[in-house]
Amino acid sequence: MHRILTSAAVLALSSGIASAEYSLHIIHINDLHSRIESINRFDSTCSAEDEGEGKCFGGVARVATKINELRDQLTADGQNVIVLDAGDQFQGSLMYSTYKGEVEAEFMEKIGFDAMAVGNHEFDDGPIKLREFTDRVSFPVISGNLDLSAEELLKDHVMDHVVLEVGGERIGIVSALAVDTVETSSPGPNVIFQNEIEALQQDVSELEAAGVNKIIALTHVGLPKDMAIAEAVSGLDAVVGGHSHTLLGNDNEDASAPYPVMVGDVPVVQAYAYSKYVGHLELTFDDAGNVTAATGNTIVLDASIEPDAEIVARVSELAGPIEELKAQRVSDAASPIEGDRSVCRAMECEMGNLVTDAMLARVADQGIQIAFQNGGGLRASIDEGEITMGEVLTVLPFQNTLSTFQATGQMLIDALENGVSKYDEGAGRFPQVAGMTFTWDPSAEAGSRITEVMVVDGDTSVPIDPAATYGVVTNNYVRNGGDGYAMFAGDDKNAYDFGPDLADVVAEYLAEAGGAYEPFTEGRIKQVE
Repeated sequence: MHRILTSAAVLALSSGIASAEYSLHIIHINDLHSRIESINRFDSTCSAEDEGEGKCFGGVARVATKINELRDQLTADGQNVIVLDAGDQFQGSLMYSTYKGEVEAEFMEKIGFDAMAVGNHEFDDGPIKLREFTDRVSFPVISGNLDLSAEELLKDHVMDHVVLEVGGERIGIVSALAVDTVETSSPGPNVIFQNEIEALQQDVSELEAAGVNKIIALTHVGLPKDMAIAEAVSGLDAVVGGHSHTLLGNDNEDASAPYPVMVGDVPVVQAYAYSKYVGHLELTFDDAGNVTAATGNTIVLDASIEPDAEIVARVSELAGPIEELKAQRVSDAASPIEGDRSVCRAMECEMGNLVTDAMLARVADQGIQIAFQNGGGLRASIDEGEITMGEVLTVLPFQNTLSTFQATGQMLIDALENGVSKYDEGAGRFPQVAGMTFTWDPSAEAGSRITEVMVVDGDTSVPIDPAATYGVVTNNYVRNGGDGYAMFAGDDKNAYDFGPDLADVVAEYLAEAGGAYEPFTEGRIKQVE
């Protein structure tokens, strides 16, 4: 870990005789979301069987292997290296639900990060868990657009920015967190958010006044805002971001854009999420601190990366209580809850009603009217009697998060058409719904099978208005175009894709209902005979 300079030290440190060219390697991750264990192709916890067959990705043991390999090799070659995290270590697996940030701190310390940005999910359990996290780590946790003067737990524990001494040069790291965190997490009333661009510019100017001419923004605001920051904030040399889970890459057909994305002369990078990739950016500076070259790529952490054995053993130890968590009782079922794929991918099913009702109940106070779940996301039934957390996780194993967004009535009609378009193939796109009903005709041509759509309005239902705008909740997979739902994707729908885990939402709904859950169907989906 590199020496952290105080403001006085920054001013006092002599720049000496600068070399004509200086290279800095930035190794970075973002949005790990507590994927401590390895993940499968659905970004959820990988089974031991799949691990044995080489089908798994990521996990902190592979993250450690790759970061250590890169850092050791580069430093052995006399290169300058820093390791950064762009936020959202918290939330997304039972490792977080069980340990509330302790294991994330433990493994970040073991890997040896140089700085971390605060992500919105670091506030999911309020300021207290973020404070506990900062107390457990030795590297700076930063966010420059937060006014923490009234938040005693975090004041003096989350820094605006930091200066690292690397290879005799001073590297300024500034940071910002998305201002809508007050809506997407729980920062509390004493954390005041300031405009990201204005706050970053202020911090950059302060560093420049102290003679720092190499400045990196480590942000948790999403790629579109990162690009706006790169364009608007003068003095930045690169932006290392997170929050939007964007995969950038130069040799990956799944990448959204090249790595790095250049905004004028400023490179912007991000490395997807969930521990699946590590990003590696190399910056070359001239004597005046201007970036003259920016190259690199994201590196997939597939089965070819040997997990760090010591970390594997520790993760296995930590997983013990999680097995106990899976055995915890959530509620009871008065009768079996039907969730078989042959039913949920063809017609209204009891599991579909349970899941969509739980989704809608969770966000109804946000003006959301309609819930939408792909039948393929429901993976099992639940037997009569005790319902365990393990059973809920078997039904909903993908660690999908709630996504809320706005859609026109026509988009919803189009979505329903997509949902029934491959019913005869048993496709996972078949829609389960709450807050609406629809009738469909399987004998009609594809694209014209939806014959009626009604939207719940108080104690009655009214025909859907194609021109009206509705609040919708679904899972992040469907919202981002999965299962053919391209009409839901895009950045123009006031969307938030990183809500709570769907399995947790359903478990809490069952627990709060009281008594044994009574499975039901009620004619939400009707088929023309």
